[in-house]
Amino acid sequence: MLFLTPTLTDSDMEVIGKIDAIRRNLSYALRVRKLWTGLLRRSAFARAIQGSNSIEGYNVTLEDAIAAADGEQQQPPNADFEAWAAVSGYRAALTYVLQLSDDPHFEFQEGVIRALHYIMIGYDLDKHPGRWRPGSIFVRHEPSEGIVYEGPPAEEVPSLMAELIDSLNQRDTTPVMVRAAMSHLNLVMIHPFSDGNGRMARALQTFVLAREGILAPQFCSIEEHLGRNTPAYYDVLADVGQGKWHPERDASRWIRFCLKAHFYQASTFLRRTKELEKLWDALEIEIKRRSLPDRTIFALADAAMGLRVRSSTYRTAVKEISPQVASRDLKLLVEKKLLQPKGERRGRVYVGSPAIKAIRERTREPKTVEDPFTPKQPLLPFD
Repeated sequence: MLFLTPTLTDSDMEVIGKIDAIRRNLSYALRVRKLWTGLLRRSAFARAIQGSNSIEGYNVTLEDAIAAADGEQQQPPNADFEAWAAVSGYRAALTYVLQLSDDPHFEFQEGVIRALHYIMIGYDLDKHPGRWRPGSIFVRHEPSEGIVYEGPPAEEVPSLMAELIDSLNQRDTTPVMVRAAMSHLNLVMIHPFSDGNGRMARALQTFVLAREGILAPQFCSIEEHLGRNTPAYYDVLADVGQGKWHPERDASRWIRFCLKAHFYQASTFLRRTKELEKLWDALEIEIKRRSLPDRTIFALADAAMGLRVRSSTYRTAVKEISPQVASRDLKLLVEKKLLQPKGERRGRVYVGSPAIKAIRERTREPKTVEDPFTPKQPLLPFD
């Protein structure tokens, strides 16, 4: 027996309607493919990688998460080795998800789940990547070392996972956001692996959402939101789980938590879309006024959004330019007082100048988002 999908209330359905409306607006905004939408997709992908791994204590900067999203193999200068391995593995796993998201012949199988886990944590063979856990498993609260959750017996894992996989291949009228949330809840409560269960549950939730094809898969995930609200995420899982495998418990609070996360994340993506379009237009005017190469807008857009620009990420964004050309472009932007260099040699990065930061401030959109379940109750915004 798995956790069962709770009966949705009128309030739940109303919030789902609000989320769908935001997503339709976002889909319309992205329908005309422009150069800046590539940056938006890259940012969404990187923030999902960063958010999901931060929950497990693998913290990297957004620039490093973008480097991982771009498929860079070389560890960034100041990145922790284990954190870099974790985000690189997660990037490979989510790339696998994106590849399968629109495959008409795909169906969930045990081998797919195991392969996804191996791709994710295969950098550490001591964690049994791709294999069900061999014994009992306990989740501990690190500060106190107290046990906060005990998974079901190891001998029950194969049958429970078979039941979960069967449920993933069934189609009914349940809204996809709810089906995805239940897949997350059931996997994290079964805790089928020795390590990486939280990341696997979040990746599976994204997988179910991506298969629906409502939006570009990069905009389906709520992993960024979960990473920024980790205590609340753990609290709701603890409340539903009550310390052990209790599939008879009501999952309503978990569903509402996920719906709120979807509403907030979709609102944030829509705001970022509007901001980046306005920012791009303003930067195009600035580039034309200064007679700069059109391609330099990729470096300026990243800098305006508060990112540290690296030669490698600039080359990846522009495509098909040599390190020498990239170096000349960045040097020119420094001479024009649009970028400022920081560091030396391999560790050198570039940040936005006051002029670029001023353009960014002029193109910001209001951040206020109301709680969808409690109108006029503001939620804390994030960039």
